[in-house]
Amino acid sequence: MRLTTRTRYGTRMLLDLAEHGRDNPVRIGDIAARQVISIKYLEKLTRPLKRAGLIKSVRGSKGGHLLAKAPGEISLSEIVRALEGDFQLVKCWDENSCCPRMSACRTSRLWGEVSATLDEKLASISLLDLLCDSVRGANAGGDGRPSLCGAKKS
Repeated sequence: MRLTTRTRYGTRMLLDLAEHGRDNPVRIGDIAARQVISIKYLEKLTRPLKRAGLIKSVRGSKGGHLLAKAPGEISLSEIVRALEGDFQLVKCWDENSCCPRMSACRTSRLWGEVSATLDEKLASISLLDLLCDSVRGANAGGDGRPSLCGAKKS
């Protein structure tokens, strides 16, 4: 199983918004330059992220994008769901599945449990967690931490 580029780049985009969009909207071109991702690709990601309520757009000369919620309120699970859809490891655990072997399958429950464990882990990690962990690693205990991270322990 692999996450697509949509999720990897979408997560980077949201992290960039968390870091640079606290006071003012951030332009897609600025995110593209910092993250080395094409503007067109980021524009494609904005639609599902808006539909999921993770970002909002501001129009006008000083417009751009902002997080729709605080970074601590956006989980990796939400990001994956917004960009990948439901992430069951096997089709038989999909809501719309009607596998005729479901009742006799010896591995079905295992795959459902693994999918649930993955979802729980991703739900336990927020954008704020990622942002603060990366800042701590880069600063190695320095005091250059963004105000978002507060006095979070290392």
